[in-house]
Amino acid sequence: MFFKDVILVLVSMLILIICVLVGVAFLTLLERKVLGYIQIRKGPNKVGFLGIPQPFSDAIKLFTKEQVYPLMSNYYIYYFAPIVNLFLALLLWMCMPFISSFLNFNFGILFFLCCSSLGVYTIMIAGWSSNSNYAMLGGLRSVAQTISYEVSLALILMSFLILISSLNMLDFYKYQVYMWLLFISLPLAMIWFVSSLAETNRTPFDFAEGESELVSGFNVEYSAGGFALIFMAEYANILFMSMLFSLIFLGADILSWFYFLKLVFISFVFIWVRGTLPRYRYDKLMYLAWKSFLPVALNFLMFFIGLKMLIFVLLI
Repeated sequence: MFFKDVILVLVSMLILIICVLVGVAFLTLLERKVLGYIQIRKGPNKVGFLGIPQPFSDAIKLFTKEQVYPLMSNYYIYYFAPIVNLFLALLLWMCMPFISSFLNFNFGILFFLCCSSLGVYTIMIAGWSSNSNYAMLGGLRSVAQTISYEVSLALILMSFLILISSLNMLDFYKYQVYMWLLFISLPLAMIWFVSSLAETNRTPFDFAEGESELVSGFNVEYSAGGFALIFMAEYANILFMSMLFSLIFLGADILSWFYFLKLVFISFVFIWVRGTLPRYRYDKLMYLAWKSFLPVALNFLMFFIGLKMLIFVLLI
């Protein structure tokens, strides 16, 4: 019986990963279409009906190109960095709380924090192993940025963990049956969203790959399959952060279609921000994390601790 359960879990994991990769493909199409309409043009519309097969033609083009690598690069690390990056991005999805016989473990939030922290190393190693000054600068920026915003993400999560007294993601569903947590913590939701943008290296915080000054940043020496894997990992992370935002703030009823519509809407907002805002200045990015978000998140944390203690005292 145990063997059959293991097989079922492995098949479920495989199906989830395939669905995430298909979602990533169509998220890139959505991004190109939305950016097209924001800039008053059509976006991709030549391949097939309305350009819908475009992601697949992009994938074929990228994976059939010749793989070149810099002569002075640290080859094995350079080669494996994108693979590990995508692996970690897909591993993150394993903590998605399905109400079924999936990996529904009690420390899902802890698992998310561990895996998202490991994602920093792959970008740093990709930048370093390319042995290029531009790539190295992009890697360093990414490390500083991700570590800074992880602090505010972790503090916001701690506020809610104190509120629900659990590390299991399913408990977010139980606590939001009657009211979304968005309504009692709108400032935290805003900070979480901006921190998610910074964490996934998205505009206006895309300093790791700032084309205007770093010539594409940490992935400047990557082409063909390596570039495609880095690209897919970034979009898988965007989808995951959208899922997590919906889970924590917008009611976590994973059994309903409405939940997935909310997920798509948050992903659309990621793209909308990219089409609307210019790139931030790097020193202001750091000030925003340490001088604005950190104090607000700490204050909310103290508020939630006080609230929990008050409820505890009243119950006694």
